[in-house]
Amino acid sequence: MRRGITLLSAGLLASALLVPTASAAPWCGPDVRVPGAVHQESACLADLTTTGTLASGHTVQADWAGLTASDLPAPAAVPGMQIDGYFPDTSTTNTNHGWNHDAQFVLRLPARWNGGLVVSGSPGNRKQYANDRAIADHVLAAGYAFAATDKGNTGAEFFTDGDRPGDAVAEWNHRVTELTTAAKLTTWRHYGRPVSRTIAAGMSNGGYLVRWQLENRPWLYDGGVDWEGTLWTQRDNLLTFLPAALRAHPAGDEHAVLAAGFAPGSQFLWDYHHRVYWDLTQRIYREEFDPGFDGDRQAGIPFCRSGTPECDADYDYAARPAEVHRAVERIALTGRIGKPLITLHGTLDALLPISRSSDVYAGMVAAAGRGDLHRYHRIEAGNHTDGLVDEFPGLRPLAPHFRDAFDEMHAWLRGRRTGPAPASMGTFLSPTPVTSGNAAAD
Repeated sequence: MRRGITLLSAGLLASALLVPTASAAPWCGPDVRVPGAVHQESACLADLTTTGTLASGHTVQADWAGLTASDLPAPAAVPGMQIDGYFPDTSTTNTNHGWNHDAQFVLRLPARWNGGLVVSGSPGNRKQYANDRAIADHVLAAGYAFAATDKGNTGAEFFTDGDRPGDAVAEWNHRVTELTTAAKLTTWRHYGRPVSRTIAAGMSNGGYLVRWQLENRPWLYDGGVDWEGTLWTQRDNLLTFLPAALRAHPAGDEHAVLAAGFAPGSQFLWDYHHRVYWDLTQRIYREEFDPGFDGDRQAGIPFCRSGTPECDADYDYAARPAEVHRAVERIALTGRIGKPLITLHGTLDALLPISRSSDVYAGMVAAAGRGDLHRYHRIEAGNHTDGLVDEFPGLRPLAPHFRDAFDEMHAWLRGRRTGPAPASMGTFLSPTPVTSGNAAAD
């Protein structure tokens, strides 16, 4: 999408679209229009979970492949209605359905509805079905409606979307807001009564979106569950620790990688993450916020060694011009959440090390005086991607802990006493101040 996104305004909330329409069969009745969508297709399905949508063709497995362990339990069938579509956009990186159109979304409306709605943005640079296995299956089985967006741009060249640095990531936040507003209205019209609670949920980049929404659009939500959200601030972000890992790991300098913030005990994951994640992630996000670093190149030189001209392994974020920092500031987090938030993060995260991300964010929330709204669970031996549990048996999958955290949020919002963290949550930390100065420096 090029700039100039028009958000659904507060005026829309007062429009005639809010008038619920009766439906004789709430999960299999006539189409309900999604406000703002320029295209949509509806289907009455016997099962909205991935077990059923894989068989019926209403999910795309490539979107969520590798994000969960193979033995993650699947819920029983959840019948209901699925609506697929897209909002106005000019970029074309999402090829799902052959639409070649971004701002695609999916909305699932279970037959047995508990009154709640869960909204997600995709992790990484994946598409709208990326959360189907990890998040949607569980919340649908619990009776929630579920909505997800592709964030308005996808793929490893997402940074080509927009007119100025930071535009593509800024669009992610707008698209989640847009979908949340539209999904609330659609759900009201479908069931004939308003949503009673709305929860934002997401992993990695999707977790960042949860944080941003609760900081900047808290009136749209009742709470959120942040699964290892990416931290973006002017001072702390992945551009400050990945270059150090890219310099040090090929040189065999284990101490420097640990000093960059990667956890002791995570060494067995470094080769894989260097090959698959570190290099690509550093280059494409650096290109999004600082395209001038490598001149006319797009996303630098893959796997360049330190000392190569314009090599991302030698990138020094702190020394870059003020306009780079202003681009990051546009999408930065503050910790000033306005609704309850549960954060979970694995202690062996080898992409976004916990000491440089969620530990810092917990400190930001506490420093902002919002600690009473935040619960933070550090999962021992958890990594960033559950799919690696099958390859590295010593890892602990985070998906079961997300499910516990979601149920904890459900109880929290219903005013029930939840007591201490469930045993399966691993280490529980109150959000005591943790600043970037307490984390390892580059």
